[in-house]
Amino acid sequence: MSPLLITAGVLGGFVALIGGGELLVRGASNLAAAARVSPLIIGLTVVAFGTSAPELAVSIKSCFEGSSDLAVGNSVGSNLSNLLLILGIAAIAAPLAVNARLFRLDIPVMIAAVATLWFFGKDGRLDRTEGIVCFVALIAYLIFTVAQGRRESAVAAAEAQMAESEIAAGGDATTSRAIGKNLLLVVVGLVLLMLGANWLVTACVALAESFGLSKLVIGLTVVAIGTSLPELVTSLMAALRGHRDLAVGNVVGSNILNILLVLGLSAIVAPAGVDVHAQSLAFDIPVLLLFSLAAVPIFFSGLGVSRTEGVVMVVYYGAYLSYLVWHSMQAPPAQSTPTELLLFVAPLLPLTLLVVYFGWRKSAS
Repeated sequence: MSPLLITAGVLGGFVALIGGGELLVRGASNLAAAARVSPLIIGLTVVAFGTSAPELAVSIKSCFEGSSDLAVGNSVGSNLSNLLLILGIAAIAAPLAVNARLFRLDIPVMIAAVATLWFFGKDGRLDRTEGIVCFVALIAYLIFTVAQGRRESAVAAAEAQMAESEIAAGGDATTSRAIGKNLLLVVVGLVLLMLGANWLVTACVALAESFGLSKLVIGLTVVAIGTSLPELVTSLMAALRGHRDLAVGNVVGSNILNILLVLGLSAIVAPAGVDVHAQSLAFDIPVLLLFSLAAVPIFFSGLGVSRTEGVVMVVYYGAYLSYLVWHSMQAPPAQSTPTELLLFVAPLLPLTLLVVYFGWRKSAS
């Protein structure tokens, strides 16, 4: 790919992503008003499904092309990007609120999904049976989420009235015309997000390949960040527009879908299952699991993510990318050792304790 096409892909991708994110957040928040459900539920389901579509497309395509290690690298890398980079940037832009229901169901499901991937992948492969288990677990989770959302309709009604006041047309959010308009906004927004992510990923992969990076590293970095751009733009737009529940729900929901839907469905439809690279088992999946666990006390301190916590998340993500680049440059390529994993995650405990302590001090004052 020529430098001109790479530049055009990057610029066009960013324009489409920003426009699509704005339309998606506006349409989704108005749909929450029309359906009388919490924006959190919309973020965990409708928006998360839409923004996880690039990961699903990339993973299934890579499985059929014989590069299933790219599928796992893409999903695991996207989840790390969601948890650290996307939530971090969104919190820096506007401090985020974490709904209490996330601690009762969604965050435990997110952690359990990562642990299940690690357990299933110990033999180096996700087979069809394991993919079916993941997919059935996803269906059960979605059914429970929707049912619980209906029971919370009284609280959602108050939030819906607030969202209705933001509708540009100024009419009734429950009319067929308003619902149709907002559905159109969601669809157009998702299309723009997918097009923008595809243009940007294609250009960035061509650039990364010119530097000789491996498929696994490209999946964990360039493709993972690129396919996470819909979540980034959506969460950032939601945070800036005041829909903080939607911003956090989108990330948590996407992380659940990236494993249970993306890798589960890939394992079901792929002819030989999904290969789990030894490097992913030795480093990337354990790191994702540890960061998912560390998110619980961070979220719980003050029931939110402050700007300081957002900065810490982004810095740690930068350290993760730096390690991947350093490791890929080693000759000959070798699997990460337990010592390297320990050295990387060792600062996580004191950092988490410091963040929780200052969050507690701030909420108590």
